[in-house]
Amino acid sequence: MRKSKEEIAEIYRGVQDHICAELTRHDGEGHFSEDQWDRPEGGGGRTRIFTQGKIIEKGGVAFSAVHGKTPEKILKKLKLQEADFFATGVSIVLHPKNPHVPIIHMNIRYFEMDNGTFWFGGGIDLTPHYVIPAEARHFHTEVKKVCDQYETGAYDKFKKWADDYFFIKHRNETRGIGGIFYDHLKPTTDEDFTKTLDFSVAIGHLFPDIYGYFMQKNHSKPFTSTEQAWQNLRRGRYVEFNLVWDAGTKFGLDTNGRTESILMSMPPHAGWEYMHTPAEGSAEAKTLAWLKKDIDWVNWKS
Repeated sequence: MRKSKEEIAEIYRGVQDHICAELTRHDGEGHFSEDQWDRPEGGGGRTRIFTQGKIIEKGGVAFSAVHGKTPEKILKKLKLQEADFFATGVSIVLHPKNPHVPIIHMNIRYFEMDNGTFWFGGGIDLTPHYVIPAEARHFHTEVKKVCDQYETGAYDKFKKWADDYFFIKHRNETRGIGGIFYDHLKPTTDEDFTKTLDFSVAIGHLFPDIYGYFMQKNHSKPFTSTEQAWQNLRRGRYVEFNLVWDAGTKFGLDTNGRTESILMSMPPHAGWEYMHTPAEGSAEAKTLAWLKKDIDWVNWKS
């Protein structure tokens, strides 16, 4: 028998707990503060913000379970019939101190309406300030393992979706090295429903393992003021994507979500420089050359 929306919300609460415990362990110094909040129209959530970290400069791990009348803007955009909605999920963005540790994002979510409409969505993607192909291969290989356990061909389909989704159109570059993205997964049997839910939870459990790897591998690397300035420029690109193109940000604001929790993905510092062009042959220029779609990272060879 498939899980109810309340049971799914409870499972996602557990995913949040697991991720927060593991990130605290990997960082070694920082801690989460919790902010529980209520949505006037129905539901609420708990937003956990990571502070005083050794490795993570700013991080947010947010859980929400909200419900109520579906806003007209959402009905029109998604071409849905009028009905009340329920949405629950976990959303995470981490911004590290060291430019050699990447930014990471993950989201798992479930959406249901009282007319029977429902679907799953989510994904995980990596945004290095400096693209290291071997590290990109490691990330995509680990993500593919989880996808392969879910469904044959899922990785290729969801990777393509991520490449297209996490594309900064006005810059003609990808936000990072991608990952996977999926939305509107509508399993037709109880067995497939359970399998899809389990897949979303597996992505949630992969998150601290894969990011813990990058935290421990790179946080002690020395960096220069030039590299830190580049980090802030890449953070600026992250801000541009989230505010201009990200559907989750728009959905949260359109459903009168909690603004502070929606915008927890913003970095603590960001930079913009007019017509900035990295020096030819520099590590920064090489990173820009990797920010394009359809790179086969799993089979990349040096």
